[in-house]
Amino acid sequence: MLTINGLTVRLGGRTILDRASASLPAKSRTGLIGRNGAGKSTLMKAMIGSLEGDEGGIEMPRKTRIGYIAQEAPSGSATPFETVLAADGERAELIAASETETDPHRLGDIHERLIAIDAYTAPARAARILGGLGFDEAMQAQPLDSFSGGWKMRVALAALLFSNPDLLLLDEPSNHLDLEATMWLESFLRAYPGQLVVISHERDLLNNVVDHILHLEGGKVTLYPGGYDAFERQRAERVAQLAAAKAAQDAQRAKLQDYIARNSARASTAKQAQSRAKQLARMQPIAALTEDPSLVFDFPSPADELKPPLITLDYASVGYTPGEPVLRRLNLRIDPDDRIALLGRNGNGKTTLARLLAAQLKPEEGGVAVAGRIRVGYFTQYQVEELDGADTPLGAMTRVMAGKTPGAVRAQLGRFGFSGDKATTEVRKLSGGERARLALALITRDAPHLLILDEPTNHLDVDAREALVQALNGYDGAVLIVSHDRHMLEMAADRLVLVDGGTAREFDGTMDDYVAFILGQGTGKGSAANDDAKPAAKPKDAKAARQEAAKAREAQAALRKAAKELEAKAGKLAQQISAIDRAMFDPASAEPALARLTMGDLAQRRGKLAAELETVEAAWMDALEAIEEAAA
Repeated sequence: MLTINGLTVRLGGRTILDRASASLPAKSRTGLIGRNGAGKSTLMKAMIGSLEGDEGGIEMPRKTRIGYIAQEAPSGSATPFETVLAADGERAELIAASETETDPHRLGDIHERLIAIDAYTAPARAARILGGLGFDEAMQAQPLDSFSGGWKMRVALAALLFSNPDLLLLDEPSNHLDLEATMWLESFLRAYPGQLVVISHERDLLNNVVDHILHLEGGKVTLYPGGYDAFERQRAERVAQLAAAKAAQDAQRAKLQDYIARNSARASTAKQAQSRAKQLARMQPIAALTEDPSLVFDFPSPADELKPPLITLDYASVGYTPGEPVLRRLNLRIDPDDRIALLGRNGNGKTTLARLLAAQLKPEEGGVAVAGRIRVGYFTQYQVEELDGADTPLGAMTRVMAGKTPGAVRAQLGRFGFSGDKATTEVRKLSGGERARLALALITRDAPHLLILDEPTNHLDVDAREALVQALNGYDGAVLIVSHDRHMLEMAADRLVLVDGGTAREFDGTMDDYVAFILGQGTGKGSAANDDAKPAAKPKDAKAARQEAAKAREAQAALRKAAKELEAKAGKLAQQISAIDRAMFDPASAEPALARLTMGDLAQRRGKLAAELETVEAAWMDALEAIEEAAA
């Protein structure tokens, strides 16, 4: 069991964790979640002991072996295979000792221990883990310094998984993985024998792997049983209860204040008024629920519709070096209502195809037909990284919307949550998620007909990712997505295109078919483009499945819209009831329309509103349950 006992951590004068307490069951798989900047990584550093709290602490069984990925990626001339094998320190020491030990009794003990820890199967296990994370046999034998930073971090992850610690701590393990490696990692973690704590914004990973959710908010932690969907349902129930409790407390506070104001001056009731004042002072205020501006995404839809097709590739080839195409014989048509997900391992050419469609690369062979007047919005992580830190959202948007009115500029920023002071905040002071939203706001300023999004979720937490999915479902143009977030692909894409083997082709199946297809390949050897590696789904079944998926997405979008409307209506009813309570207990502060009503009329109106609020809240909870069932 891992226990967090009243942990308080202050950094730079700011309280990150405030007397946080929770007990994680032994062998549990816990997803640590919270908004960006809430303190998840800080809590994990406290778990590994690299950060000491100002108060409280973390307890776990003695001699617990903790596994955590260091910030620096491994490097040098060692190969990934050698690096992973070396991660098991005991095995390495025993093998070294076995080569020099001369005492037969001691040598026998060494070999017994090697057998006990499965040391002789370690090479096969290391190769299997590296294969699952995308390293083929040749890559496993190359020196680490020949790989990029992202691939080196994969080696670090493989070494950590191979070391098999008692407590495995993972901080955004899928950040450097493609969809295929992420699916393999989920499968591996589901079978992991030790205790796991993982920070992740991947909804599918949190649903498929963890059995508890530890939610960090306002410096406090709350432990919920189940995966992310179960947490979301329980959280919604708590939010509804909190809203009702706040409305009741506001009414009680108004009643006490009115009594104190009317009775403090009288000698006969002064003592009772003082008692009410003490009661009022002891009342802990319930924080008002505020809308999070970081969840605002609103893609402007094109007003001028174009006839299909938008783009057609006819046996096109494209690459970066003349005569050495990355992709060949590309045949692809994109229509105005298409929602396409590009699948395939990193390095297979997904970004290359996206750049060809965005007109950033020209074909070496074949044809590319593009509709006249087409506008394309192309998002990449490079755009986020290249934002000028000294600039502001307002300054950046003003430049790219030269000639537009200040109102139009402000309106585009407002679509993505940059209103008021946030529009004039320096970019360097924005979070990673806010910078991603700014980049999206910039590339959609002219209401493009086609959105091409290359890993748009890297800096977004799980709530912001869901908001992005809903915004895409409300957008009327065509969408092409490259992402390792399976939930986003399932919710926002109708067509699947597999980029592999030097070309791209339609994947005749659903995301579930693709998951089964990838996991069925084992270590990922071989090409999905091979005839003997085709998925089992039939084309006609796949088309019907995609149509059903599209209908399901539309239905879920409608459910979410209805739930949001019911939530807003419940809020308005609660405000109206609160206004009537003020009118009943303090007529002088009542709204003019209510001040003219008699006490009997106010009571009657309050009763009707309370009954309506109860009905609306029940409908709201039903809608939330329907959303969960639709997502299941």
